[in-house]
Amino acid sequence: MDVPELLEAASLLVPANVATENDITVSDVWEYLVHDEWEVVIGLLEELGADHPLPVGFWESLGAAAEQLGLERSAAWCHWRGFETRHGIFRADLTLRPAAEVRRQTPIAGGGVLRPMWDIGDRTATGEPALHIARLWLELTPFLEPGGRASVRLAPLDPPRWRCLRPGQSITLHEDRSVAGTAVVLEVSSAAEQLRPVRAR
Repeated sequence: MDVPELLEAASLLVPANVATENDITVSDVWEYLVHDEWEVVIGLLEELGADHPLPVGFWESLGAAAEQLGLERSAAWCHWRGFETRHGIFRADLTLRPAAEVRRQTPIAGGGVLRPMWDIGDRTATGEPALHIARLWLELTPFLEPGGRASVRLAPLDPPRWRCLRPGQSITLHEDRSVAGTAVVLEVSSAAEQLRPVRAR
């Protein structure tokens, strides 16, 4: 499908009674679609999706349209939200260790590129920590400096294994066997529980 078709497909999945905080509705989106204001449409649809749970097909169509327009961050965010719609939301408050204490001397990127390992409390047969991979999305900031702190979203490679986590629980981030950061779990919700607004970009 081309961009207009993808945006139309996404728009058709937004209920007519859904509105943003600024009272933007899907009717407003259609007005911009008619005038080929595709980037504006993507932004408005992302806003509508931030405030209301929408199906995976919405995020897939929106992500594909953003890709065709070369809007890399929007595409990545839409694919991320599609993952969360399928597998649930995992959020935490992450604090990185200072540069003087770890190998990493540069900020970490937060657009879902980094795939660090995490100690979530599991152990191997020999009693060693069993580390699990989860991609990382920084909320409201593109980078996090060593020693910095931010709310993060996680996309685990094996989501069911992470559903045992509870708010307040500590987990650790590893880029090698050493601890690179500590996170306190803020939220673990299944796909069916996604009823809260999402404003992370």
